[in-house]
Amino acid sequence: MKPETRFDTLLTLTLPAALEDDVLDFLLDHPEWAGGYTVTEAQGMGRGMRLSSTMEQVQGRRRSRQVAIAGEGAQLRQLLAALAQQIPSSEVSYWLLPMTEFGRLA
Repeated sequence: MKPETRFDTLLTLTLPAALEDDVLDFLLDHPEWAGGYTVTEAQGMGRGMRLSSTMEQVQGRRRSRQVAIAGEGAQLRQLLAALAQQIPSSEVSYWLLPMTEFGRLA
């Protein structure tokens, strides 16, 4: 297994399902920042969470998506700045974590 050392940071975006297409279209348009990523379904809960539909209000949670992108820290920060310009939304949250290793099994 050979590690790919250029990936030193993991960016996770959490967004409402309603913004999924806009965010994924942005990522597809910028392969220099996000050559690959994983999208998963999630449930958003907690203070400050906007619950739009009656069903969300009854359940106390919102349908969300999480997008995980492995990359180089400086490039991921550029991606965040451009994404904030393109889709300025307080409903999109993110976090960056250091990655100790990234590789493929073959």
